[in-house]
Amino acid sequence: MLNVIAAEARKLTGTPTWIYVILGGLALGVSASYGFSAEVENGSALPAEATATVTESVIRAWMMMHLFASILGAVMITREYNSGTISRSVLLSGGRNRLFAAKAIVGTGAGVVLGAATAGVALASPFLFMPLNGMTPEMTTAAYQTALGVFAVTALAAPFGVFLGLLIRNQVAAVLVLALVTVGLEPYLLRAIPEVAKYTMSIAMSSVYLDGKPELLAVPAALAVIAGWLAVTGLASNRLLAARDVA
Repeated sequence: MLNVIAAEARKLTGTPTWIYVILGGLALGVSASYGFSAEVENGSALPAEATATVTESVIRAWMMMHLFASILGAVMITREYNSGTISRSVLLSGGRNRLFAAKAIVGTGAGVVLGAATAGVALASPFLFMPLNGMTPEMTTAAYQTALGVFAVTALAAPFGVFLGLLIRNQVAAVLVLALVTVGLEPYLLRAIPEVAKYTMSIAMSSVYLDGKPELLAVPAALAVIAGWLAVTGLASNRLLAARDVA
């Protein structure tokens, strides 16, 4: 099994796709993080409590990396369907269940690495951007918890993307679904019917990185919802991989 996992890891890192995905996340993260610090008027005169809020917002801006982590997970699956190599991967791995497990492990590992790197950059961002507006970062327990939440949602988004990739199978469709649902549909649902939207994947994730909206679930409940989504999509994608022709 270790050789199958190693082969899947080489597939992931052997193409520049992961670099493009990470660069996209970095570009959006830098833009949002800098924007939160730059929009403050007369930042040098802010009281400590307000400065702490800005610090947390600058860190929280990196939460969008979870979208790119899910796209990375989806692309590592769908590119094999697009190229027609998925059937060969099944044969070389020794079976569909072994391939499914290897891809889930590699996708999760990639999410953990990306999440850790993102959390590190998020913690550094206040010290890079806030001084440009005359502010000294105010690191609080909530700031560190926010960074931990950013790590968690990024790490968990990658296997979710793997499972959706196995369900959708088409690269363009998978990326569009992830982007439109995460950026468009779920935020709209939160405004329209928050009592339903708080149980969706990305809105539950916003609880984890301490978005602070009153209609959100508590963090333990949100983590349970995320685990539920991973369990349902993981089981469905495993069954579909086992049942559907991969040729």
